[in-house]
Amino acid sequence: MQLADKHEGATTKAFAGLRVLDFSTTIAGPHCTRMLADMGAEVIKIETDGGETMRTRPPLRKGCSTVFGQLNVGKKSVVLDLKSEDGREAVLRLAATADILVENFRPGVMHRLRLDYDRIRPVNPKLIYCSISGYGQTGPSAELPAYAPVIHAASGYDMAHLAYQPGRNRPDYCGIYHADVVTGTYGFGAIVSALYQRTVTGLGQHIDVSMLESMLTLTVIELQSSQFAVKPPPRPMFGPTETANGYVMITIASEKTFQGLMGVIGRPDWIPDPRFATYAARRENWADMMDGVEAWSRQLSTEACLVALGAAGVPASAYRTVSEALADPQLAHRQALSSVEDEGGSFQVLNLPFRMSGADTTPAKTMAALGEHTDALREEIGLADDASIPSGKTAVQG
Repeated sequence: MQLADKHEGATTKAFAGLRVLDFSTTIAGPHCTRMLADMGAEVIKIETDGGETMRTRPPLRKGCSTVFGQLNVGKKSVVLDLKSEDGREAVLRLAATADILVENFRPGVMHRLRLDYDRIRPVNPKLIYCSISGYGQTGPSAELPAYAPVIHAASGYDMAHLAYQPGRNRPDYCGIYHADVVTGTYGFGAIVSALYQRTVTGLGQHIDVSMLESMLTLTVIELQSSQFAVKPPPRPMFGPTETANGYVMITIASEKTFQGLMGVIGRPDWIPDPRFATYAARRENWADMMDGVEAWSRQLSTEACLVALGAAGVPASAYRTVSEALADPQLAHRQALSSVEDEGGSFQVLNLPFRMSGADTTPAKTMAALGEHTDALREEIGLADDASIPSGKTAVQG
């Protein structure tokens, strides 16, 4: 029985009744607000007449981006000209009704638009205003332009990763944007914390989330090693172990798993061996130990290695593609993916990676078209007859 089957509130949404104004673009901010939408908040995505930049990112079907869908499913779409007086007035009226505002412009942009926290706070003192930026809202680097690959380099992450690649002296190319996802998740956590604090104080607050600092949280060991002299092992501790037809990742981080691995490879005599008997000794002689492991693993297929390792309780996995990972029966059991419809057809999005016994955390089933909710929101805030605010659009959807 799955967790979702065990509770009586299967249709409950934890954030039902909350309204979010989403000014964010690309990945970090939209990832944050997608999480809020999945939890039941009404997220109103504010876009320009041409639509957010991620609407053009492949894969595209009939002009609809599934990447945009992954980041923005469940949100309403409103088109506003933020540089116009009418657009600003619309934002102020919407802000008066909102609980949360999220923006990830470069620091100073919302101030120039006269939509910064200090100007919006008088309209709604309960508003939680979350700003996500590369380096934070203040300081000598605050106004520098930043995207995830720049932050990876600036945080030391890329060079720390390079230190684990023997024989390499050039940092890797960046294709997966860890900084965006990590920062968006920290933004979500900070917003949830501010919501709880508001129940005590009755007031909102300004949240300042830094991509640089968020990325640094991934370098737990390296951050400490940078402050103290720690001799690295002659060979990185965790990496591909060769099999007869591929590679597996084996991780031993306890005495129990070390002893289990020695039993699997037929070297129980190495358990008391002074080279390997303690963690410190193993760290110094890691290359010798893993050479022994590979002498065993190269004789077996990847599948046979995993069966043997699993039986001994040794954490291990084959190296899989994302497609292979998505086909894992464990994800099917967890119902980790949901189908979403847009004008291009259907596609799968990843659900939130947690389940709650008292709340539904699944995403919406359909995508909003660009500007689909503009007219309805204009009417709600009393600007329905103002022709200078762009009306709803339905030509583009993603």
